Amino acid sequence: MFNFFSKKETPRLWFSTDIHCHVLPGIDDGSASVEESMQLIERMQSWGISRIFASPHVTRTTFENTPETIAAAREALQGALDAAGNTLVLSNSAEYRLDDLFDEHRSRGTLLTLPGNRLLIENSFMQERMDIEQLIFDLQMAGYVPILVHPERYHYYRTAPKRYRTLHDAGARFQINLLSLAGHYGKDEKRSAELLIEQGLVDYVGTDLHHAPHADSIEAYLGSRDFRHHAAALQNTIKNDAIR
Repeated sequence: MFNFFSKKETPRLWFSTDIHCHVLPGIDDGSASVEESMQLIERMQSWGISRIFASPHVTRTTFENTPETIAAAREALQGALDAAGNTLVLSNSAEYRLDDLFDEHRSRGTLLTLPGNRLLIENSFMQERMDIEQLIFDLQMAGYVPILVHPERYHYYRTAPKRYRTLHDAGARFQINLLSLAGHYGKDEKRSAELLIEQGLVDYVGTDLHHAPHADSIEAYLGSRDFRHHAAALQNTIKNDAIR
């Protein structure tokens, strides 16, 4: 295993599998083109990422992606990677907003998951889904492993932090964003992510990479004391690389 504390090497992440990023071209608010996607992936590889599960948004009105639109974008990008001699094998799931479009995909059996039936879900940034605890239970009964993405970014949990433990105990796994730890979104999001680490509630970390400014923030973070502190706290707890 590489030594992320070494000052003689370019700092690298303590995990090699990214389960949350927006590098598929032209289908959400992430990369706009195959060329941009390839540049982002090359930067991710320089951080030590060797497995990528792209997770395009699926939301009503804004990004009504389907398994077909996602597959087409992934195949276009994989073809370009292959042609360039990049040996990365790109996979995908999706990041589902808990809205009525999610309910439709669920009823039709068209939800895209990570291996092990792990399912990325997100609340609205305005409010928690009213029946979220029942939904978490129902998803588990249906064989899914619900993973709530970036819980540190929902302001209503920051003002009621005991809610984190309640949802985690109910069976939701938590994935925090590397960008939150880097302070990209602000001090409140960073502190909430650190609180989740302190409470032992972080199961996965994702880059949530969308574009070059995000990559710039992550690269600045990799050289920081905060990165070394967070890596030491999480290197033996997150399960990114256990996904098969």
